[in-house]
Order: sequence, then structure tokens, then C-alpha cells
Amino acid sequence: MEKKGYIGILTSGGDASGMNATIRAITRSAICNGYKVKGIYRGYEGLIHDEIRELTSEDVSNIIQRGGTILKTARSKDFETPEGRQKAYEVMQKEEITALFVIGGNGSLTGARVFAQEHDDVVCIGLPGTIDNDLCGTDRTIGYDTALNTIVDCVDKIRDTATSHERIFFVEVMGRDAGFLAQNSAIASGAEAAIIPEDQTDKDQLEEFISRGFRKTKNSSIVIVTESATGKGAAYYADRVKKEYPQYDVRVTILGHLQRGGSPSAGDRILASRLGCASIQALMEGQRNVMIGIRNDKVVYVPIAEAIKQHKPIDNSLIDVLNELSI
Repeated sequence: MEKKGYIGILTSGGDASGMNATIRAITRSAICNGYKVKGIYRGYEGLIHDEIRELTSEDVSNIIQRGGTILKTARSKDFETPEGRQKAYEVMQKEEITALFVIGGNGSLTGARVFAQEHDDVVCIGLPGTIDNDLCGTDRTIGYDTALNTIVDCVDKIRDTATSHERIFFVEVMGRDAGFLAQNSAIASGAEAAIIPEDQTDKDQLEEFISRGFRKTKNSSIVIVTESATGKGAAYYADRVKKEYPQYDVRVTILGHLQRGGSPSAGDRILASRLGCASIQALMEGQRNVMIGIRNDKVVYVPIAEAIKQHKPIDNSLIDVLNELSI
């Protein structure tokens, strides 16, 4: 790509620790390679309303360790309309932005794909910034490792209370339609079970947990549950236990937005730095409409359409590992 005009960076959708490290990496790698950079505030909404200013290397100093995003984030209903996207395009022309770098999850990259389809002269580069780890084509997403460690830390504390009172705790974690956070935090925290969307066996997951005889050797239990848009979250399963197994003392903890914040882990800082630098390399190679991912510890370019169109599968062997270790 010719080094004229500006690179535009925005963060969109839910925040994830490591977004600032990504902004830093893109900005400094771009400047190092002769590009100029502009930061777009409040995601696509800020692009529509021209909330944009130039970024220097100094602007992204001392942010690698900070959670959240210095560019702010927002969900934009206007960008979901052709009229809104046309206005965003006109702002890009005015600001001389020729390449748009989008840090976000499935919805954010879907917006980038539609935008690029409507405007052939716009180059879109996606970076996977989401705690859900649900984008295809990459082994890990930016923010996932930090969120996972936050959950494990919280569950370790909940375990103390569960043991003291001999209770079953149902702990609800984020993940949307993906069970990566629940399954892996359950393994890492020594939980007795994880109830995840991907475990689509004919057997009721709660019944399976109860039938394993979990109370024979333990006086407390932790069950990690992925949040559910259908209402079958931690509270649903806790209510079922109260009705069907009234002899058990049950409590619910919903971790909520606690999982999003905090200083990013070393793993997320390194991943964000690698993918940020790789995104500028992709631009220089003439790549367009791709997501920068990592597979087997190697950087890869994944068409955005591929990254968002499929449901990322979970390794079923993780379910077996948890079942064996929770006896």
C-alpha cells in the first residue's frame, strides 16, 4: 500500500484487556514504517461523528499495562444502516484515512466486512479483541487470557466460602455462545463441572453432574456456567437444584463485567504486540479485508468473512479432562 493518507484505528464492541497494547503496537509499528496514524474515538459511532485525531508515538506511551481502551468503545446503531456507513465513509475521505484497523470481536469485524464490501477503495484490517475467544482462524484472541486468569482468581476465593459452608456454587462467566472461558477456567480452578453451549449431548448437563456422585468425596462444589441469552445461566441451574435436590445448599455468583477489566496479562501483551506489528506488515504486503490471527504460535492472515462466519469449535478432550479430574 502507498504510504499516503492515514491509518485509522478504532476499538469496537465490548472492551478487552490488551486493546491498549494493540493500539500501541499498531501506532508505533506504523510510524516506524513511514505511515501516519489517526485514532478514532468511540468505535464506529466516533467514525460517523468525526471524533478523530492524529496519534504520535508519545500518545501511546505508558498504556501497554492499562486495561480498557484509550480510544473508548461504543456500539453504533447508525453504522448498521447504509446511510450511517456512507457517512462514515465520507468522514474517512475528509480525514484522509485510507486503511481502517478494527480491534474487536465478531460484531465489530462483521461491520468491517460490510463496510469494505460497500466501498472498494477502503482497506480493512481486523484484530481479534474479545474475551470470548470465539473468532475462527486464531487460536487465541486478545483479552481472553486476562479474563481467564481473572475468573480463576475469583473462583479460588469463592472456593473458600463454598468449603466453609459446604455449598454448591454456580458461577456464571461471560462467553456469549462460546464456552472457552467456562471450560478452561473450570479446569484451571479445579471446579467440579462446566456447563457450556458446546456440550450438546442428549444427557442433561445438570443431571450428569449430579449423577457422578460429586458429594461422595467433597463437601463443596463449584460449577462454572456460560452466560445464556435464553435464560439458562447460573440462576437457572441453581433454581433447578433447589427444586429437584432440596438437600443441597446452593448459591449463585455472576462475575459480570469484572471479567473485562484489569491490567492485561503478559500473554495478552505479547499477543497484542505481535498481532499489531503483523497488521502493519499485512498492509505493506497489500493484504486487505483480513483478520490477523495466530495459529500454532505463528501469525496468520484470515479472511474476515472466514473469521466471522463459522462457530469456533471447542476441543472436546477438554470436557474429558475436567470429568476425569473432578472425581
